[in-house]
Amino acid sequence: MKINKLLILLLGLLGGQTAPGQSLKLPFFDDFSTAQQTASPTRWVAGSNVYINNTLTINHPSVNVATFDGLRLSGLPYSLNDENAEGGTDTLTSLPIDLGGLAVSNGVFLSFYWQRRGLGELPDATDSLSLEFLGSDGTWRKVWTQGGGVIDNNFAFQLLQVDNPIYFHPAFQFRFRSRGRQSGMFDSWHIDYVYLNRDRTATNRPLRDRAMRQPVTPLLRRYTAMPLWQYLAKPAAELADTVRSDFTNLFTEFIPINSRFSLRDRVSGRVFQQDTLPNPINALGLSRNSLAFKPKMPTGLQGRAVLQASFNLVTKDQSSPDTPGLDLTLNDTLSATTVLDNYYAYDDGTAETVKQVNQRLARVAVKFTINQPDAVRGVRLNIAPTRRDQRGQLVLLGIYGNNNGQPTDQPILQQPFSVSYAAQRNGFTEFIFANPVNVPDSVFYVAFSQLDDPAIPIGFDRNSPFRDKLFVNLGTRWDRVTDQDGALMIRPVMNNGTVIITATEPTLAVQVFPNPTAGPLNWGGALAGAVQLDVLDLSGRLVQTQSLSPAQTSTDLGTLPDGFYLLRFIDAEARPRTSKLIIRH
Repeated sequence: MKINKLLILLLGLLGGQTAPGQSLKLPFFDDFSTAQQTASPTRWVAGSNVYINNTLTINHPSVNVATFDGLRLSGLPYSLNDENAEGGTDTLTSLPIDLGGLAVSNGVFLSFYWQRRGLGELPDATDSLSLEFLGSDGTWRKVWTQGGGVIDNNFAFQLLQVDNPIYFHPAFQFRFRSRGRQSGMFDSWHIDYVYLNRDRTATNRPLRDRAMRQPVTPLLRRYTAMPLWQYLAKPAAELADTVRSDFTNLFTEFIPINSRFSLRDRVSGRVFQQDTLPNPINALGLSRNSLAFKPKMPTGLQGRAVLQASFNLVTKDQSSPDTPGLDLTLNDTLSATTVLDNYYAYDDGTAETVKQVNQRLARVAVKFTINQPDAVRGVRLNIAPTRRDQRGQLVLLGIYGNNNGQPTDQPILQQPFSVSYAAQRNGFTEFIFANPVNVPDSVFYVAFSQLDDPAIPIGFDRNSPFRDKLFVNLGTRWDRVTDQDGALMIRPVMNNGTVIITATEPTLAVQVFPNPTAGPLNWGGALAGAVQLDVLDLSGRLVQTQSLSPAQTSTDLGTLPDGFYLLRFIDAEARPRTSKLIIRH
């Protein structure tokens, strides 16, 4: 008896868990509906890198899924030094579950839904998602596995019987493990609605459950977030007509369902709306059903607001005799927040993939429309670590004016920054300009380009409905991107509606050329008559100075190393004129 107790304790330690006296009791159920990014520590071993979300999947059974891919929970890949690295990626392990005293005849089954890809990347045929059970001998045994390479937008239902006596011990555990590319957001798998219980059969008696599912649509008509002062300038024009979501009836029988909708400010605590559908929805068995409410205008907003729109099903999905201990009302609520602060956004804060331009010096611009004069203080970028470590690489951020519905040829402002990564998945890095730049029109564009290879991957929200804002310039002209399937995760930070009055050096209408150059440089127009040329680096340090003859219109800077420089031309009256230059040998 002492040996058996010692073995059970050892199994708990091998599983990274507590002694068997603390093992969970049946039933085990988790549809991840109440988790935020990380799996619940009341059900799963802490430290898992699976990503709990409601945006990366298609046709999921209920709100939130667990996603397996090549990223750690921090957002960094498992391998950031080898872009072709393959191997184990995410693992999700249950806490110990007490199956002691049970046998195969007790009908213990584990069921779950699973999907390849969703809105992520399709796993290759050699990639896999596997399920393993922990035996009383301390050995993990594979009981189920699936390979990639097959496109199916539906979730598959899987039901497995615990059919080996070696699994019936007081510290039983199960775990899901994925295998694929380790250098980024690759090879996506998703699981949902994990349910382990006794007295089940192979015909699978479904749970009497109704659940919220689809992400709530934006509360705003044109953005997912915007500065509060810009919203208050035209609130009726900015508020969406309707906010939508949907729910599923996961049971096989018809049932009428009602829903509530609420709108509140999480900053002040004020509630602006609490409505209920006038009539219940007749939800057929195994059906999906749409929900829609007209939001009411929030009033009295000041400083900063975080508006929370919530749907709540009115059900009786509490514990039933066949599922004691389960509260199936937890998945009856779904919320979304809209931030009214100091920035604009088209994305919902989650990246389903990344976008990049595989051409050095190419520019990508995103269009923004404002309601009143303002200035841009900086830009927030979701730079997604992918394939290699690009920290320290230069990215060039610019603000452009509007030229008949597309960016102007020349920027109002450009400034280079060093790439860094956010501290968590889906995080943003903020780049603040040396000085805020005024927006001269109601429309402006935020652009980025890379000065060096390789391409910089920017997070892309495939769920965003705002899909007509992207432009690209591969050389001499801007073109609208017409095949968009979401929104680039780039957010301009505004200046509180304050226009900046500055005394700066005049902007040149005529630029130096060629640009970039390996050394030879030409100029003319407004630069003609310069008697001195100063070359400064990114920090403003003087790198080189040379005297010019009044008639001189060319020189050679080929001795300078590759990089981004500021050229300062000074005329005979000591007036400076500046231009930017990229040297690339």
